[in-house]
Amino acid sequence: MSRNNPQGEVWVFVEQEDGALADVTLELCGKARELADKLGVKVGAVLLGYNVASLANTLYAYGADKVYVVNDKNLARFTSAPYAYVINEMINKYEPQIVLYGASPIGRDVAPRIASMTRSGLTADCTDLQISDVVDPKTKETRKNLLLQIRPAFGGNIVATIINPEQWPQMATVREGVFPKKDADEKRVGEVVSEKVEIPAELLVVEVIERFVEEKKVDLKGARIVVAGGGGVGSKENFKMIFDLANALGGAVGASRAAVDGGYVDRDYQVGQTGTTVRPALYIAIGISGAVQHRVGMQESAKIIAINNDPTAPIFSIAHYSIVGDLNEIVPMLIKAAKERVVEE
Repeated sequence: MSRNNPQGEVWVFVEQEDGALADVTLELCGKARELADKLGVKVGAVLLGYNVASLANTLYAYGADKVYVVNDKNLARFTSAPYAYVINEMINKYEPQIVLYGASPIGRDVAPRIASMTRSGLTADCTDLQISDVVDPKTKETRKNLLLQIRPAFGGNIVATIINPEQWPQMATVREGVFPKKDADEKRVGEVVSEKVEIPAELLVVEVIERFVEEKKVDLKGARIVVAGGGGVGSKENFKMIFDLANALGGAVGASRAAVDGGYVDRDYQVGQTGTTVRPALYIAIGISGAVQHRVGMQESAKIIAINNDPTAPIFSIAHYSIVGDLNEIVPMLIKAAKERVVEE
């Protein structure tokens, strides 16, 4: 059944663990604020958990107008079925026109379930979201203020714009770091809407007994300098040069998917659509061809230096400085120059 409601709010599914908000939630609140302002509607944040209402003030600061709180001991830890059920009930009641989720393990779990329940579309791993009028190519009818859900498709060979004109809410998942986290406005205030949703007993059969959290090996999002290697580095042994250059510059190590798939480095180091999105002051791409999936994860870096022996490599189209040559000759020279500069200083 269609639930198109042009006055519906823009919602963000709030991820929190032990009272700590996920960065992707705050990033999405900022983007939701932009979309809602364009539509002339409010931003709602859907907060499920137990004794977490105090997080509302932070959500206001990052763009939310309303925080819908469902306080229930059964929601203290994320489990798929109860969370999906509660969110679906909330959507049926309030009819938001857009719902955004982080493309995290939790978001990837719950969002498709809700899409199935609401019989609406879901676009995964979006790299941009915009509001625009769209002309239907068949009927020539102009659809007002649709959500343009933009992401690479067909192996990154094209950038697709996906719309959902019929079955709402319009829903998308977005990876952490794709949108910058806006500055918090501590003066913003909002409204808490407390809801009680009775969860069917048959959905409470799963219990979280114990949790194990593995810390990331690298903080790519917080690095001012990222030195990234790709498949062109050639081997795990050669990839040591990437670490050496990053250490000499005081930066972090990144990698393309080709380097990760080749076993040169762990997946924690991956930059791109299926990895981490970064915006450092300096990004050095070494042996990276520059497929769309990688570029969307680093193209907003302040300065990009690309080193590749192929002068036609797509990475050069976005690089501020391009070096065509053998990385096995160039990178050692860069390492030497960086170390000499440190000694001089």
